[in-house]
Amino acid sequence: MSRIISRIILFIFMPIIFRVILAGSVHASPMLPVERMVLSNGLIVLVSEEHSLPFVTVRLLMEAGSRSDPPGQEGLAYITARGLLFGTTRLSAREINENIDFMGASLNVSPDKDYVTAALRVLKKNLDRGFGLFIEALMRPGFPEDELKREVEATLGSIKSEEDDPGAVADKAFEKHLFAGNPYGHPVEGTSESLPRITREAVVRFYKEHYCPNKAILAVAGDITAQEVGEKIVPILETWERGKGRTETFPIFPAVDNAGPKTIRIDRPITQANIVMGNRGISRANPDFYAVAVMNYILGGGGFSSRLMQEVRGKRGLAYSVSSAFETYKYPGSFQIALQTKSASAEEAISIGLKEMERIQNKPVTEKEIEGAKKYLIGSFPMRLDTQEKVANFLTQVEYYGLGLDYPLKYPSLIASVTREDVLRVARAYLQPREYLLVIVANPEQTGPESPADR
Repeated sequence: MSRIISRIILFIFMPIIFRVILAGSVHASPMLPVERMVLSNGLIVLVSEEHSLPFVTVRLLMEAGSRSDPPGQEGLAYITARGLLFGTTRLSAREINENIDFMGASLNVSPDKDYVTAALRVLKKNLDRGFGLFIEALMRPGFPEDELKREVEATLGSIKSEEDDPGAVADKAFEKHLFAGNPYGHPVEGTSESLPRITREAVVRFYKEHYCPNKAILAVAGDITAQEVGEKIVPILETWERGKGRTETFPIFPAVDNAGPKTIRIDRPITQANIVMGNRGISRANPDFYAVAVMNYILGGGGFSSRLMQEVRGKRGLAYSVSSAFETYKYPGSFQIALQTKSASAEEAISIGLKEMERIQNKPVTEKEIEGAKKYLIGSFPMRLDTQEKVANFLTQVEYYGLGLDYPLKYPSLIASVTREDVLRVARAYLQPREYLLVIVANPEQTGPESPADR
């Protein structure tokens, strides 16, 4: 079968020789060739050669995450993904596991909100056998009903145990209310109400609708050449029949509800208050992503150097840890500040978080703050590429979000070009200290009846 092959030279910045002078130039490592192939069935294949270790990593990204769950069957994408490892039409789960263990390989599947990833790591000498198991699990899953039922029961048990984890309770409540009516609003693993409704028939139907090569990206990294991939792997992949897929609509919500702040209180007999507060955020493809990354590092993403850590922990000792983060997906995700503090200090800690959001909106950050943030973000970038597994994951992400295979070359410049004015602009655009959602999991007798959002 014919395929389109385009060779792209990708510059990878390695830690040993990576140096950044923000006012000057960015020095890169020697070039690393990456080959991109689009097969006749629509599957995108990316190959990155790295021969220092005799291992090969294969990583498949399939757009079949939890946002594709049908209403009322939340968790279906999760159970389907987990079911890929429960055996095929020819081999049992035990036989697959024994073969993987015998080769000293690893095979795993990870469901997420936008997509599912399946990953194989195997010695080069065992690649044929290992990839055979990988592709059989992917293309010919058996979905034995007894195994699916056990997985549903195990997942229900995990959900129940998380009810005793105040942090997990706060996180789930935050997403549920922030994304009400939105596919990102439910947990990837589903809920205790939806999981019992999932049947084998639903799993098979979901698999047929979503697991098709034209909705997938495969990255191969390590001790292998593009020619070997073309000879050994591509012919197998091209037997995978192109699917019709399923057209999905995603509800687009405004960044703010314009209804004022909202508080969700969840009572637990605990001494620590678990707090999550924030608002809807940005998508990964948003061009403001880089300015937002710098702004968030200064606000609460930069560990001990961040403003939130300095104010909440350093000056007042209210919490051991406090942080902020933007969760970005294919569609707009969330911004959140998360912390734990003594129940009696909850109101004060919340007020500080809101004040810091307002401060970074009202006054430009200092030169020292922005230079420190950019230096860290650029300098830590090579750590995303220092193993075969990370390279394979990186390539699938870059392709999925349409960032371009020259992204490692562009990233330092994109971060370095962020100005103090950019930080001020995105803080005003994407932080909502007057239109936020606040979730408090705490003992109401110790936190008091009101929070700033209750007034």
